[in-house]
Amino acid sequence: MSEDKAAESVEPAPAVPVSNPAPAEMNSIPNGKGHETGEETTAAAKTPPGDTTEQSEHPEANLAESQEFLSNMEDKKTTRFTDFEGKTSFGMSVFNLGNAIMGSGILGLSYAMANTGVVLFLVLLTVVAVLSSYSIHLLLKSSGIVGIRAYEQLGQRAFGTPGKMAAGIAITLQNIGAMSSYLYIVKYEFPLVIQAFLGVDKPSGEWYLNGNYLVIMVSISVILPLALMKQLGYLGYTSGFSLTCMVFFLISVIYKKFHTHCPFLDFTFNSTASVTSVTNDTGYNPACIPKMVNLNSQTAYTIPILAFAFVCHPEVLPIYTELKNPTKQRMQHVSNISIVVMYTMYFLAALFGYLTFYGEVESELLHTYSRLDPYDTLILCVRLAVLTAVTLTVPIVLFPVRRAIQQLFFPNKTFYWPRHIAIAVTLLTVINMLVIFAPNILGIFGIIGATSAPCLIFIFPAVFYIRIVPEEEEPMRSTPKILAACFAGIGFLFMIMSLSFILIDWTSGSSKASSGH
Repeated sequence: MSEDKAAESVEPAPAVPVSNPAPAEMNSIPNGKGHETGEETTAAAKTPPGDTTEQSEHPEANLAESQEFLSNMEDKKTTRFTDFEGKTSFGMSVFNLGNAIMGSGILGLSYAMANTGVVLFLVLLTVVAVLSSYSIHLLLKSSGIVGIRAYEQLGQRAFGTPGKMAAGIAITLQNIGAMSSYLYIVKYEFPLVIQAFLGVDKPSGEWYLNGNYLVIMVSISVILPLALMKQLGYLGYTSGFSLTCMVFFLISVIYKKFHTHCPFLDFTFNSTASVTSVTNDTGYNPACIPKMVNLNSQTAYTIPILAFAFVCHPEVLPIYTELKNPTKQRMQHVSNISIVVMYTMYFLAALFGYLTFYGEVESELLHTYSRLDPYDTLILCVRLAVLTAVTLTVPIVLFPVRRAIQQLFFPNKTFYWPRHIAIAVTLLTVINMLVIFAPNILGIFGIIGATSAPCLIFIFPAVFYIRIVPEEEEPMRSTPKILAACFAGIGFLFMIMSLSFILIDWTSGSSKASSGH
């Protein structure tokens, strides 16, 4: 179909809403500047005078990939979309957002607990979860005021084109870095899993044990078909399966805790040691006593890991757009449930992984299990489950990047399958090339993650909120805006900390800092 097709039947919007608008007039209101249920004033009254940057007179504003929406001007109880009505159920939305939160970083949380102690870890994790929920609240409040459910468009409404560009670039870099890290796991872990299942001790160049080939095969056969879905809500089933894989990982970690002696015996030296010789000393060995608070040289490095454990903000507004019966309160419930579930899984995985290995836990938990027995069937199944989970997360993370590209380069275009497919294929091709040909690119993405993640989680939601919420509703010295300003300050603090740790690692030759998701 032509991109400019539906032009004849839509007329420009009237400047002032009428009491009984005709359907054609309602569908042409720029940006759907209505409010959600329960919000007391209209978005038109809150829009800065003379701000017409988003008021497209073209029917292309009715995008399938646009996040603009309408409220029924006659009955504010019904929220309507200019492009399509949200059809994704509450449960599927929770699955999608939970899958967006759940990253490969869960494998490093036991190491974080080993360097902070159980109590300090729990305090930090709780603070981060609360801050993440507050950040989502700021995004939802801003989107409800201006009637826009796109991160980039919030940036444009707050700061014009520079704000839109900054948000789009941050989302693109952050999510490309996340997708690259997931495919790195596929590249390096998948061959080891196949090798262990086939019992190949010394590979001799078999193609099916080559990580580069496996990444390409997984991208084409699994990721690309899912990435071509028209709407994010369709991925709810794969998100649910991905989370099931991570639940299996969690159950296995808990199970192994009760079947591993402390101190554990390294597989390399297992031939000369006896397991029973150390079991009687378990309760009295200092190495087997968990630390409640632990401060050491590595403690500071774990703070960025925890700070970015709940990165999901680029996906929040797209999921909000496709939510059935969307209201700000309903979407906040989706995010709160997702955060609570991930918070519980994070803490349990970190706790039981730490209580299994204590001070010997490595920065990647599965590598520590390999020291017990690299051919343990359960751990091999866990590796496969983690591979499946990160693979199914890639399409979820790809959607906001495609939306950002759509907003930056094709803001007034209708949904067009060739463009939709071309963007997905191009993104996956670029990411595969990075993973295959740039083995040290993770260092670069460490810098990107240390700058884009604080912007997306802390800085942008806060400053957009401060700029978008009118002063007549909340003055600059009001408590909500002061809290938002402090929140932005926390973002700058985390950015400086993360960059400092990464630069220290580079100069010292180690690589312990991590700010990835």
